[in-house]
Amino acid sequence: MIGSLLYLTASRPYILFSVCLCARFQSNPKESHLFAVKHILKYLAYTPTLGLWYSRDSSFDLHSYSDADFGGYKVDLKSTSGSCQYLGSVLVSWFSKKQNYVALSTTEA
Repeated sequence: MIGSLLYLTASRPYILFSVCLCARFQSNPKESHLFAVKHILKYLAYTPTLGLWYSRDSSFDLHSYSDADFGGYKVDLKSTSGSCQYLGSVLVSWFSKKQNYVALSTTEA
């Protein structure tokens, strides 16, 4: 069941965290882990129209963009960095994070 769910994460990346969390206990599963996997399967059964749609003629070019600012938040002088990844024209991943420390240069940011 975990293998089937991992296959589905290509079109439904938002279930990846839950599936990987269940996969950690694959060698020694308990009833609660089986209940969690069945819960994911029920969710997928009732939401068949959600997910990424890859049409036959779409391009599979992966583009990634990232940026960081140096001391952009004037209160604590911490930098913010971010990134986004596009597969063709579809946004598949992104993040934004305020750094835990104060950067001393733009390279460090």
